[in-house]
Amino acid sequence: MTSESDIFLPGQPIPLPRGPAPQLGPGVYSRNSLLRASLLGVPRNDGSALTISRIRPHPPAPNSVVLGSVTRLSPLQAMLSITVVDGVPLPSGEEFTGVIRTQDVRATEKDKVKIADCFRGGDVVRGLVISLGDARSYFVTTARNDLGVIFATSEAGATMEPISWQEMRCPKTGKLEKRKCAKPENV
Repeated sequence: MTSESDIFLPGQPIPLPRGPAPQLGPGVYSRNSLLRASLLGVPRNDGSALTISRIRPHPPAPNSVVLGSVTRLSPLQAMLSITVVDGVPLPSGEEFTGVIRTQDVRATEKDKVKIADCFRGGDVVRGLVISLGDARSYFVTTARNDLGVIFATSEAGATMEPISWQEMRCPKTGKLEKRKCAKPENV
């Protein structure tokens, strides 16, 4: 079966548990002899039935891991449009605003950080909420190895590949661009 943290998207096939085939409960359907999720959620066995209960999105809180795209840059901070909180996507139109300040980009050499060398508009960033900011935003940090840019597009329009914690390469042109890269998962 799946682990407790595996979130399934609507339409995604669900691996069958060992033993007798389960009855289909709420949130699960069968198509082409595959069990599929009809809701965003985690499959559970309720007796002999396989069910998925809906995961409700929630606003960011301190220590929430968030994903967002960079919307605006200034010399002192990068603004994020937060679209995923703790692995759960937010409904369209309900994004939150995050702020990454220069002192929150990395743990060392904080005084040498230049926002333009760490982020660009449109970059997708994984961050950690450190506190509630002002009335409209949350303060976000990327000062861990697993936090930072996880997806970026080069000037040539190609998806960039991280080559170190502070550089990404365009596969089309081979040109290097500076970013504060997140360490890829499972590495």
